[in-house]
Amino acid sequence: MLPAYHSDAAAIYQIGRKTRVSSFLHKLYRRLRYGQPLIVVSGLPRSGTSMVMQMLEAGGVEIVADFERAADPDNPEGYYELERVKQIDRGEATAWLVDARGRAIKIVSHYLRYLPDTNNYRVIFVHRDLGEVLASQAKMLANRGEDAGADDARMMELYIDHLTEAARQLASRSCFATVDLQYRETIGEPSAAAARINRFLGGTLDEGAMTAVVNPDLYRNRALDH
Repeated sequence: MLPAYHSDAAAIYQIGRKTRVSSFLHKLYRRLRYGQPLIVVSGLPRSGTSMVMQMLEAGGVEIVADFERAADPDNPEGYYELERVKQIDRGEATAWLVDARGRAIKIVSHYLRYLPDTNNYRVIFVHRDLGEVLASQAKMLANRGEDAGADDARMMELYIDHLTEAARQLASRSCFATVDLQYRETIGEPSAAAARINRFLGGTLDEGAMTAVVNPDLYRNRALDH
């Protein structure tokens, strides 16, 4: 008879194995039922999502964007947005997302909760120092002659609460698979970020081209301790 600790280890192994098999079968079922995943680039506004969209495009991924929001001094390489995304929190039907399967679309984190479970999503979530996000946002609004509204301390609280909820959504819904990127690290080591994105998406992208489009000169709102 096996010692108790051997029995426990064997039981834990079997539970882990069953969990892995169940997860694999569930993912296979979703893939067969809902087809190719949508590649979603997400994060807070001013967190580097446009840069990641540019990397994906350079790497060979077809993107979904209408470019109605034109490039400007705050985003000289373009925003890579699709205006229709901004309506899904207002009751806009989302059946059109089926046509985006296999392609990349920018959907900032506010809209993730409105995405239907009837698609698979591979989410590249970009994180940036919140002080930098606030500074970049304030500069952009000032360039437009607009008021930032709430003070930084209050906005920081709201952003933290929002990111906590976004993380819960991504972890709890089986339609999402997620990789996290740090904006500062992507700027500092773009080849490592390109490799990580490529692995997440299946390994067929041009990592050299992805690396080449990252422009460190556009990192213009740095935290004071960096």
